[in-house]
Amino acid sequence: MTQQTEQATKTRVGLVGASGYGGIQLVRLILDHPHLELTYLGGSSTAGQEFGQVYPHMAPWFNQQCEAIEIEAISERCDVVFLAAPNGVALELVPALVERGLRVLDLSADYRFTDLAVYEQWYGKERKDHSTNAKAVYGLPELFREKIANASLVGCPGCYPTASLLAAAPLLKQGLIATESLIIDAKSGVSGAGRVAKQGSLFAEVDGSIGAYGVTQHRHTPEIEQVCSELCGHNLTLQFTPHLIPMTRGILVTLYAQLRDPGLVTEDLNLVYTAFYRQAPFVTILDVGVYPHTKWVTGTNSCYIGLAVDPRTERVIVLAVIDNLLKGQSSQAMQCLNIMMGWPEDLGLPKVAFYP
Repeated sequence: MTQQTEQATKTRVGLVGASGYGGIQLVRLILDHPHLELTYLGGSSTAGQEFGQVYPHMAPWFNQQCEAIEIEAISERCDVVFLAAPNGVALELVPALVERGLRVLDLSADYRFTDLAVYEQWYGKERKDHSTNAKAVYGLPELFREKIANASLVGCPGCYPTASLLAAAPLLKQGLIATESLIIDAKSGVSGAGRVAKQGSLFAEVDGSIGAYGVTQHRHTPEIEQVCSELCGHNLTLQFTPHLIPMTRGILVTLYAQLRDPGLVTEDLNLVYTAFYRQAPFVTILDVGVYPHTKWVTGTNSCYIGLAVDPRTERVIVLAVIDNLLKGQSSQAMQCLNIMMGWPEDLGLPKVAFYP
């Protein structure tokens, strides 16, 4: 096969929101993917700039010009489009793109919710795109792989929900815990706040400090509850508290729940988790007594899970780590695209972290 023929067979990909942290991860992943060609780069604040002006370190490798966001241009030049823009932007683009036959992967919260009243309540935006939203599939491959494979629109999960749901899913699916006891304590690096300057994420504010935020009202709470409710078969309300950690990237989730059967021991649940994720190439269940560190997944699409049963309190404790910008955002979207296209699920995705 000639180089020209090989290039012609590649899937044409567009990216809207190239200037954010999610965008730069996706550019790198697309460039490294053997079946993809980046044919459109769009952004509202970067239109007219070369990508090397937005991210100077990329100039020697990729310096395509960013363009204004135009549905016609995207439709004509792309087969697939990633939307890595702020909440609300996808609402203006997705209905027309799906109607034109494109596969769309939205990294915002706009197409994660089955009940749009919940989205309106937590995000304060009115929704009229009910028919388009009905086509959306929640993009957590380990739980919804079959639905993703047939989807034209994927609402990619948030970073906290990804780690939280991977930690909780086996317990809920197998009915092993009292669901009303579920508590999720989460900690994230500062990159989760995005690239736009905000006082709370300034170096002088976060360095040497840790603090909770969004207590009782973080927007990822209803997203986690939605999927947890689906897994356990009834409406579930949980306690979710996020914290900001003075590091660039990574999420650590610690889950606590009361066991229904006090006779279960750590080894029992370790076997349950290992079986549950036996076909999940990016989820690793650690040996009993080993608990994950965020550094183990930095720069990867991997999730490491460790767990323990406390016989004194009859609770299970589950710890999960991911890279918030990759498994919690961009590389998970690419994982979904691989599934949608019928390619190997792990194609072009990093598994092993640089260490230390």
